Amino acid sequence: MSKLKIIILGAAGRDFHNFNCRYRGNDAYEVMAFTATQIPDIDGRRYPAELAGDLYPNGIPIEDESNLVALIAEHKADLCVMSYSDRSYQQVMSLASVVNAAGADFSMLGERETQIKSTKPVISVGAVRTGCGKSQTSRRICEILRKAGKKVVAIRHPMPYGDLVAQKVQRFAEIADLEKHKCTIEEMEEYEPHIVAGGVIYAGVDYEAILREAEKEADIILWDGGNNDTPFYKSDLHVVVADPHRPGHENTYFPSETNIRLADVVIINKVVEAEFENIEQVRDNVREINPDAVIIDAASPLTLEGDLDLNGLRVLVVEDGPTLTHGNMAYGAGVVAALRMGAEELVDPRPWATGKLAETFELYPEVGTLLPAMGYGDEQIADLEKTINAVDCDAVVIGTPIDLNRIVKIDKPNVRVSYELQEIGEPNLEHLLAKFIG
Repeated sequence: MSKLKIIILGAAGRDFHNFNCRYRGNDAYEVMAFTATQIPDIDGRRYPAELAGDLYPNGIPIEDESNLVALIAEHKADLCVMSYSDRSYQQVMSLASVVNAAGADFSMLGERETQIKSTKPVISVGAVRTGCGKSQTSRRICEILRKAGKKVVAIRHPMPYGDLVAQKVQRFAEIADLEKHKCTIEEMEEYEPHIVAGGVIYAGVDYEAILREAEKEADIILWDGGNNDTPFYKSDLHVVVADPHRPGHENTYFPSETNIRLADVVIINKVVEAEFENIEQVRDNVREINPDAVIIDAASPLTLEGDLDLNGLRVLVVEDGPTLTHGNMAYGAGVVAALRMGAEELVDPRPWATGKLAETFELYPEVGTLLPAMGYGDEQIADLEKTINAVDCDAVVIGTPIDLNRIVKIDKPNVRVSYELQEIGEPNLEHLLAKFIG
């Protein structure tokens, strides 16, 4: 029998994991290419032979998804496997229609073959969309377990945008490791808070190899998901964070509904700032999809670090990049804090946007009056610094999860906004984690 020819549609994360779990070493299939989208400048590479296995001595090319129809024709592909997240049902089925019209089948892999079993208890944290509050939820869970004397090791959803062989297994235990592994701003935003809290976090490309290393030093594994993807590991407790600022996304985005159906716990975050009817819409949708899930209400209280008085100032707000781009949020913690602290005006950075940042605004015209902290490479980081310093404003409000001053030189007065998860009432995470503490 001839091999089934496959194209894996991805964004440098779930796609590689699906390949490793289902197709690597499987001579019933031939993976012709990966495609890349969502993340800038990740196409034009190869999934290297060192990671792809013996069946792929030359590795596997990574192409731009915009060339998908031509790739299907060129390779006579039988099947395209969608392997990335944070897409509306409309976008998913539109992509399926493109694939079908080009003559190939379209599929998505389920959890059975793509979740790896750990020898240690696993708590997983996922979300309905990017920017719901997974990171602060993960930190809160780690805090509770560490106070109880448990050694918790976090494993973060992949963001391998550099040398894939070098990124096979990455361990971060101190700030210097971020530079050692040449992390992007997006990676630092996820890893640094765990390190600052005294934790260890793993990431990389090969998630079975990563898990086996993490198990050597952990009592409990915490899966810290990316976007709204489902966990790569079989969970003993799956916590999903929902956002009442985007009501209805829990049953209209992929794989949001899958996450809700898998959830043991759903946290409705940001309830202090959200409209009551939106909170109740999310609550009703969760109850309809998964009536057995425990629902926790929570807030993410904001703290301003720095003594700058924003009252009456014209400010530039810099927010977490992915939340604004494929997360589709028009504002974040920085905007909320700036307005709450009396800023007179949010300055639109677009007239001063430089290079790659200007391209970001073209790709995501719905981004609000703020600056996404895009930093997937040295060029983007340099453009971010130039843009911040060029904007005509009185001060800068940094709403990213890391101290941006450590990455770029900001020549304007600035303050940083931080936020941690705070459950409201009961049930709460301490009650639900009791079985892991023993």
